[in-house]
Amino acid sequence: MTLISFVVPAWRVQGYLRECLDSILGQPESDIEVIGVDDCSPDDSGAILAEYADRDPRVHAIRLPENAGLGPARNVGLDRAVGEYVWFVDGDDWLEPECLTAVSDRLRATRPDVLVVDHVRAWWNTSTTRSGMRDVYPEPAGPETFRLRERPEAVRLLHTAWNRLLRRQFLVDNGLRFAPGWYEDVSFTYPALMLAERIGVLDLVCVNYRQRRTGAITRTRGERHFDVFAQWHRVFRLMDEWGPAVDELRPVVFERMIWHYLTVLGNGERIAPELRPRFFARITDDYRRWLPPQGHPVPPGVDGLKHRLVAAGRWRTFSALRNAYLARDAAGRRARRVTRRVTPAARRTARRARDVVLHEYYRTELRRPVDPTLAVYAAYWYRGYACNPAAIYEAARRLAPRVRGVWIVRRDRVDTLPEGVEYVVAGTPAAYRTLARARWLVNNVNFPDAVRKRPGTVHVQTHHGTPVKVMGLDQQRYPVGAVGMDFAGLLRRVDRWDYSITSNSFSTQMWDRAYPAAYTTLEVGYPRNDRLVTATGAEVRRIRAELGVGVGEQVVLYAPTHREHLPGYRPPFDPDCLLDVLGPSGRLLMRSHYFHDRDRRTLRAVDRDRVHDVSAHPRVEDLYLAADLLVTDYSSAMFDYAVLDRPIVLYAPDWEAYRLARGVYFDVTAEPPGVVARTFAGLLEAFRSGAVRGEAAERARQRFRDRFCSLDDGRAAERVVRRVFIEGA
Repeated sequence: MTLISFVVPAWRVQGYLRECLDSILGQPESDIEVIGVDDCSPDDSGAILAEYADRDPRVHAIRLPENAGLGPARNVGLDRAVGEYVWFVDGDDWLEPECLTAVSDRLRATRPDVLVVDHVRAWWNTSTTRSGMRDVYPEPAGPETFRLRERPEAVRLLHTAWNRLLRRQFLVDNGLRFAPGWYEDVSFTYPALMLAERIGVLDLVCVNYRQRRTGAITRTRGERHFDVFAQWHRVFRLMDEWGPAVDELRPVVFERMIWHYLTVLGNGERIAPELRPRFFARITDDYRRWLPPQGHPVPPGVDGLKHRLVAAGRWRTFSALRNAYLARDAAGRRARRVTRRVTPAARRTARRARDVVLHEYYRTELRRPVDPTLAVYAAYWYRGYACNPAAIYEAARRLAPRVRGVWIVRRDRVDTLPEGVEYVVAGTPAAYRTLARARWLVNNVNFPDAVRKRPGTVHVQTHHGTPVKVMGLDQQRYPVGAVGMDFAGLLRRVDRWDYSITSNSFSTQMWDRAYPAAYTTLEVGYPRNDRLVTATGAEVRRIRAELGVGVGEQVVLYAPTHREHLPGYRPPFDPDCLLDVLGPSGRLLMRSHYFHDRDRRTLRAVDRDRVHDVSAHPRVEDLYLAADLLVTDYSSAMFDYAVLDRPIVLYAPDWEAYRLARGVYFDVTAEPPGVVARTFAGLLEAFRSGAVRGEAAERARQRFRDRFCSLDDGRAAERVVRRVFIEGA
């Protein structure tokens, strides 16, 4: 028999589900199965479950025909499970590496009905807070099993389903199921504890309980939080049915109920102010209804005072007490902020006087009406006319001519703008005025912190690549590659987004977790790739001629990515050696990452007859169209170039170091767009042997294209313009 059946319900967890599944399937204990239940999720959670089921026989994917809710979805997984034990793991949480060894050893040694494991709350800013297990058991609980009446303090362990494993036959014999509605764990875990003959506690952190910035039920206001009362009523009705066998447990269970009610009420993100008096009244009703004849243990201090106010139904006094504590905490936070402001030389005397004047001017312009026809565009921190914003600008000129597009560019990039493109220079009063008054703001990176989100304006984040390396908040786990990043500031910038444009479902999933906010995702393909689809043969010949490429020459584009953790690093690459292998018809274009646009070293290539440094070329799409083959490493260039269905070589000489230091979302060497070379000698051999265009490379490229390029049909920019400028107008 399988030892553990993991039941993983999935609803809007596409950004986190892969990490959850990988954390389970990567454990050293192989005697497991994973039952993924797609609760009719509107995102790509179901597709992810199906993908894992296709490649791992331990995974079984179930899709529900309509959304049932967390409890019923878990029941579906429980009915399908065959393991001796069941572990309900939520799709946005993940397990600690190798924790399953200790869990399996304890299960096999003690055969408990319930085994509770420890967890930490893993916050979106990478901080963690420990659970209350040490408060309940200051000393290790030990391997011995017990019944709840022998150690009633176990009810104080967090009552969730995901921090415990339950013997499946025990659940079946006692008819234990999850009820519908929110707070479904309550009416499942407490009855399980009361009925269990053998309870075990393993004080080992096994679960990372993700505290999401957005999308969590615990941060959603509404009347659904009143479901907590129905769940606790189920518990006490069961205790009434069981009679004297559980009477001695009533006091501790009652105390837990009141504690839980007060926790929900005290969380300002759950119960809106206008609902709090009614919620408090319901607590008082249940206090009087379920108070055990023998009383209950009243907690000391302020918590005890809360209990007495609940028992007396004194909402006004309770509310005044709560407001007093909130005011005290707020005053403390304000004092700490004032202290933090007085730092090195008053922050360089508020920077330069010119900046102060410009920002005041910007604030003045913010008071003027928004221009209903103005759209401002920018790309790569004002580096010029490029990428997705340029493609959207061109489509908007054609489809929404009433929209006036203005670009913000650096002064040293003005001469790269196409003729007829209206622009303002970054850092000038004209740029601040444009930013203040534009209705639409379109960028492939974030606008500066000083930019304010005005009512009625629309911010479009186009991004500029499908991510291989981790991005956004995920970089917090890889500090070597995140030196100097202000994650709180990043989130303030992300909160300005109205739309996030993605080129494929994988990007959508990763942006959901890297940039958690309330924007709308437009999964429409990348506008900049439209040109790769629609370019004619004549256009390609023209571009090649402008680059000095003759008819019949084989053009290789080499485009490595930037290594934030290794400033100045260049992958080992000898242009002359590669040209020797290519033969007399070979031509090499070398392009550095845009971060190096002011670095005169670039790739140290020199313009010769057959080697050209094209780092300064304004449109990378021209280079893609001109090239017969791409050599890259971990750059998003591979996803764009794959649209052309031409050979790609992944040159990854530092893959292991890059993966560990910078962090990646998937193993691109295992799922490449073509041949993989781990050394420069291997790269030369791939060309020499013809493997770069072999059948294996073609099959790999097709799989890659199917996964990442299906939306790139030449109409992505049109879809964005219609949604943002026309339908949203």
